[in-house]
Amino acid sequence: MDFNVKKLASDAGVFFSRAMQFTEEKLGQAEKTELDAHFENLLARADSTKNWTEKILRQTEVLLQPNPSARVEEFLYEKLDRKVPSRVTNGELLAQYMTEAANDFGPGTPYGKTLIKVGETQRRLGAAERDFIHSASINFLTPLRNFLEGDWRTISKERRILQNCRLDLDACKARLKKAKAAEAKAAAVPDFQETRPRNYILSASASALWSDEVEKAEHELRLTQTEFDRQAEVTRLLLEGISSTHVNHLRCLHEFVESQTNYYAQCYQYMLDLQKQLGSSKGEIFSGTFVGNTESSSPPPAATSPPAVGAATLPAVPTIPVVPTIVGVPNTVAESVLNPNEVKPPASGTRKARVLYDYEAADSSELALLADEMITVYSLPGMDPDWLIGERGNQKGKVPVTYLELLS
Repeated sequence: MDFNVKKLASDAGVFFSRAMQFTEEKLGQAEKTELDAHFENLLARADSTKNWTEKILRQTEVLLQPNPSARVEEFLYEKLDRKVPSRVTNGELLAQYMTEAANDFGPGTPYGKTLIKVGETQRRLGAAERDFIHSASINFLTPLRNFLEGDWRTISKERRILQNCRLDLDACKARLKKAKAAEAKAAAVPDFQETRPRNYILSASASALWSDEVEKAEHELRLTQTEFDRQAEVTRLLLEGISSTHVNHLRCLHEFVESQTNYYAQCYQYMLDLQKQLGSSKGEIFSGTFVGNTESSSPPPAATSPPAVGAATLPAVPTIPVVPTIVGVPNTVAESVLNPNEVKPPASGTRKARVLYDYEAADSSELALLADEMITVYSLPGMDPDWLIGERGNQKGKVPVTYLELLS
């Protein structure tokens, strides 16, 4: 094994000198070169940036991937520099189960139809979640991780070098101080009671030796001071670069918020569409129960009259003539005959409904709605099946079925 013994001994001596200086500083037996206040503020700011960046990074990873096993797997793939395999999201897995269940129960049944609708929405939610995780990982997590694994490691390395330079500088100061003290002691006036010439010779020789030691210590001090000043400037420049890091992280944070906003907006729109689809078919589910309660009070329709679509959901008022409905052709006759303000509710069989969303009336024949309020609803023959008559106190008008939750 080829190595330089002198260099090894020199490095060991430097390490021992730094260890001695560090120990004496901790024990309060040696002086320590203090950095200026601005430099100390830069160090504190850098440490705070590193600590909070680590916490934000870890918690964002938990937000995007709550499963700790999956996070460990992704970490291993990243360290091995391999592509992370595609993973099915929880929403997509739920969509798969719902679709399979619908096929098993029968896609034509009410339950099967609803499972298919909800499953499709869950699939869209899972795809939106996948896009959000991918966008957040690239635009937010990657810059934070690059700072911790790149810039911060460089800063930490230069700080360690600066710490070693400071220890060397303080050790040189201590050696110079001891050499000067010994030189002064050797140069003191000898005891004139001593008459032997040999003592004068030894005293002069010791004084010359300590003078050489002082000069050597001063030379080493100048060198270490220069090295310390240079390293302090390099470290200062890196620490001042933390401001640029904050600007970069601020831009990444805005991109993360934008991605998250788009994700939640997509989820809200998907769920709103699903709720409207389920709301339009909700009346069909309860139609049998509701009509059964009103058979005794409502006369059967005439043999020549076709069944009205809306009558299957809510009781009909017999005083209004039934107008046949042709598929694909607007029922203008029914609309011209129907005037909500001129009709009266049936004697029995009306239902209560809770308003799901705010609704602004398009004209005087409609009733404006406020979310979470309770109204009374019923149907009229010849009406569009997507509409009901709603009453709130003295106010009356048409209301859309999709904005209501019919109560039993």
